[in-house]
Amino acid sequence: MDEIKCINYVSEYNDFCGVETLNPLVSVVDWSKCSPMHHARQMFCFYAIFLKQVKCGDLIYGRNYYDYQEGTLVCIAPGQIVGVKDNGEVFQPKGLALVFHPDLLRGSALGRNIKNYTFFSYESREALHISEKEKEVVIDCLHNIETELQRPVDKHSRTLIVSYIELMLNYCTRFYDRQFITRENDNKDILERFETLLNDYFTSDKPQQLGLPSVRYFADGLHLSPNYFGDLIKTETGISAMEFIQSKTIDIAKERILDPRKSVSEVAYELGFQYPQHFSRMFKKKVGVSPNQYR
Repeated sequence: MDEIKCINYVSEYNDFCGVETLNPLVSVVDWSKCSPMHHARQMFCFYAIFLKQVKCGDLIYGRNYYDYQEGTLVCIAPGQIVGVKDNGEVFQPKGLALVFHPDLLRGSALGRNIKNYTFFSYESREALHISEKEKEVVIDCLHNIETELQRPVDKHSRTLIVSYIELMLNYCTRFYDRQFITRENDNKDILERFETLLNDYFTSDKPQQLGLPSVRYFADGLHLSPNYFGDLIKTETGISAMEFIQSKTIDIAKERILDPRKSVSEVAYELGFQYPQHFSRMFKKKVGVSPNQYR
């Protein structure tokens, strides 16, 4: 496997691309103006958003390959590994990149809320494919940031740059919501498979082995990242994936509680609860009465 190059700072990334560093914490890079590059795998210690405008190789994201097509927007969080397949050639990429260090966001509202932009933890196959009009919006946001970087630094510079980044992230959220809708048929298939996995979980001995089912368990079973899976379920059902799992758990609990041969504690252990009192607490919260009252 290719060696992974760790890039700690925005200035290091600029050096790699052969562009000037205007601000040590944030940069907008036009790849068409960069020096030709060697293919490489990299781990960034900062956030990055890549807009690819031509297809030029397969993106290696984590351990998987991704067909990085034109009009694809990929968002990378610190600590993630990204790169392109090394075919021994030098290439001239075309596209735009926004890179910004977490230190840029310190003390800002965006710094406190950056974790809410869950698409930074999506996997490569869950990348955002944007339309021409959406691409124009993204490019406009990048140009606003770039224009501000070209200005002399004053006390407003950081606030404005962070605001432009937040605006771009909010647009990305809108575009992902649109993508969930336009992939409605695929999403319904995922929802059906999720329900099947959930039913199979409770008809097996997995609750006794693994405990209560987790969101990650089903995301892994569907070959999706937990964040993407959770956002998809919320879009399709209006509730979170964990709420969906808990609702199914309570439905099954209602059936089993009515079996006079089983105690409430036995039902709790069958469903994967480590402590019966935790089961009773959840049941009463969801149903309005205790398991014994329901029985």
